[in-house]
This record gives sequence, C-alpha cells and structure tokens, in this order.
Amino acid sequence: MTKSSKKRWPLFQFLVNKIENFIVPTKRLIILLLGGMIFISIGAFFEGGLYLLVVFNGLILLLSCIDLYMLPKQKQLRINRHFPEKVDVGEEIEAAIEIINESGQPLSFSVTDDFPIEFEHPGIVEGSLTKPSTYVQYQVRAKERGQFQLNYLYFRYWGGLGLWMKQSKIEQTHEVKVYPDLSSVRGYLASTQEELILEGKKVNRRIRTGSEFNSIREYVPDDDPRFINWTASARQHKLMTNVFQPEKGKSVTILLDCGRMMGVELENQTKLDRTIEAACILATVALRQGDQVSLIAFSDQIKAYVPFGKGMSHLNLILESIYSLSSDFVESNYQITFEMLQRHHKKRSFMVLFSDMENYLFEKHLAPTLSRFRRQHLLLLLSLRDPVLYQWTQKHIESSQDAYIKSLAYKFSMDRHEYTTKMASNGIRVLDVPANQLALSTLNSYLEAKARDIL
Repeated sequence: MTKSSKKRWPLFQFLVNKIENFIVPTKRLIILLLGGMIFISIGAFFEGGLYLLVVFNGLILLLSCIDLYMLPKQKQLRINRHFPEKVDVGEEIEAAIEIINESGQPLSFSVTDDFPIEFEHPGIVEGSLTKPSTYVQYQVRAKERGQFQLNYLYFRYWGGLGLWMKQSKIEQTHEVKVYPDLSSVRGYLASTQEELILEGKKVNRRIRTGSEFNSIREYVPDDDPRFINWTASARQHKLMTNVFQPEKGKSVTILLDCGRMMGVELENQTKLDRTIEAACILATVALRQGDQVSLIAFSDQIKAYVPFGKGMSHLNLILESIYSLSSDFVESNYQITFEMLQRHHKKRSFMVLFSDMENYLFEKHLAPTLSRFRRQHLLLLLSLRDPVLYQWTQKHIESSQDAYIKSLAYKFSMDRHEYTTKMASNGIRVLDVPANQLALSTLNSYLEAKARDIL
C-alpha cells in the first residue's frame, strides 16, 4: 500500500460505513420507476410527456417522503443474537435473532448473520414485525471443528409502502467453539448399563477380572474355585465368591499426530477429525474407569500437552486443548514427542499413538524408538485404512493397466501387513482399521488390556 493510499483509506472506510448504514430503494420502487418511464414515453407521443413526468416524479417524491417519515429510526430498533457458545461439529443448532421495535410502527425486515464458510446456514431470513418484539429462528450446522467468531448482523427493514428500506450493520461479537462429535461420549456418560454401546455396536470386552477386590456374590459354575470366599459361604449357607477388578489409577497416554498425512479426507472428514473423536471416547472411558489420562498433540513441534489427571473434570481440560487442532503441512517429528515422554512419563502407561501407516512404514527412527519404549510401556499404534487402496485390491481386471494397479495395491497392502506382523513379534500392537471402526477398536484394545491386567 502506498503512502497516498494510506492517507485516503480512512476516507474510503468512512464512505463504506455510511453506505452500510444508508437507505436503499426496494424492488417495488424500481418497478414503479420503470413502469412510469414507459407511461411517460407513451404520453410523449401525445405531447403530454413533460406534464406526466412532473406529475409522476412529484407523486413518487411525495410517497417516498411519507414512506421514509413512517420508517422507524435505527436507534428505535434493537437486535440481539442468541447462539450457544459451545456446539458439536455436524450438530443441528437452533439459532435465534431477537428484534425489538420501540417505535410501534409495523415493518417488514430481512436479517442475516456473518457466519464463516465453515457453517451451513439459510442466509437471508425475512419476516414482519407487528409486535414490540419478535424472534427469528433458523437452523445452523457447523461443518468443521475450531474456534470461530461472529462479528456483525446485517439488518434491513421497510414500511407499509415498501418504497425504501434502511439497512444497518450491527456489531455484535460472539465467540463459538465447535467441538468434535461427542454424541458417543455423552451417550456413554449417561448410560448405566454394563455394556457399552458405541456406534450401534456392543463393546463386549468389559472388565471381568483383576487384582483389586470389588465385591462378593453368589458362586456360579463358571467361576474360578480359587476365589471362593469360605467365610462368607459359611455365613450365607451357600457358596460365595470374591469378585475382583483391575486396579484403578493406571495411566493412559494419548499421542495425536497432526502432520500432513492426517489432513487427508476420509468420508467428508479428515483423518485428524476421526482420531480426535476416537481419542475423546478413549479418554472418557479411561477416566470413568478411574485411570489417569495424558495427551500430547504434535506435528513438527508440540501443539498441545495435557499432563496426567483423573476425574471427569479432566476431560474438559483435554477437550479444550484439542478441539481446535488442525493438521499442518509438515512432516511429523516423532523425536521431540518421545523426548518429551522420556522427561515427563516415567511411570508405565498404556500408550496409544494415532498416526498414519505411511509414517510408520517410512519413518526410519520410529521403530527403534518404539522398541525402546516397549520395555516400559504398553504400546498401541493405530492407523486408518486407506479405502482407495482397499478398493484397488478388489478391482476387477479388464486390462493390463488394471492388473498393474491391482498388483501395486496388493504390494502396498502386504507392506502394511508385514509391518503389523513384525511389530507384533516385538510386542507392539498395530491396528490398521476402517474409519468407522477406529473408536471401537481402540476401546476394545484398552478394555482387553484392563481385563488382562497388563497395564
């Protein structure tokens, strides 16, 4: 921007502000003017065009003055936005705009909010105001996670004659936090059932045994005879058995990769969106089980760190740290993440890494680092299966090109399978699962480890 343009800019901004809060003609006035021009043109053939022009313009001017005089002043109208501060991505939200008319004059209006492009909204909403106040309600849906800001309301109104309308740009700042889809989390927190229902499927690997005494119940044939409580049996005159559960207070560490590979879209969501939802569900269940949860999000640097904590209040801290995370167009740096783990995570934990299989395969220093951490921690590596690669392996061969594509797809699939097998032989579990099974597979792995008491 040049020096002269900098000097002119405040003047331009002043004009823009004036135009945004000015009067504009309506469609009705434009149609009347066009019709009048035709009428005057016809009258010109009969030498009465000048007379008709004066009369018509005078009538339009008179009606315009009456219309503008009857319009309420902008200070007689108050507009307020009612919108929740926290919403879930993909959730239908009921938004409302309150319009208060202190003039007592009936009017018609149109109003729109300045929602960012990440929101689906109806755009301009029209209505009429015959009472002192009214609410305009409409549906809004957020398509992406993150923190967004609504700054203005754009309002236009016109009176009974409907020749002129006043428009105003009303400043109203509103912060909106869009969280990951937490419907499964809320469903679990509200559930009192023994079985966890997730995405319509039952998670069967519930905690069945452990080393911490929980309760005493009546013995059934399938129970282990070693756990019979003979004192309670003698008192009740029937066999009673001790019920154990895994120890509480175990540690769960969640690692979220936010590198460029996690920005790839799968089924209208990025891989990072999917992993964040799965991480939230895992954190919820672990905290509900009485365990401690920590979280590290990283790309080429640490983007978020939540130290170990317990209780459901800790879940809010995790959500606040990761709800606005986005993938970076950089390669992930695992080294700085594991260096941070060495400094702050001395205690054994169930360590879950959400990343991409391509990173596992081609990151040279990752495998040796994981082997070193395996001696202290229980590791689980998760990746989202590439649906395109899977489709190519099922491709029907009709030409040599199809055969070439299918052979390459098989090779890449075998590379993934070999890596999974190799890591399993080293005591590290790797899961390459479809996007709709990520949360379910993660929970099953965690609950299985709890049931086996190997955390």
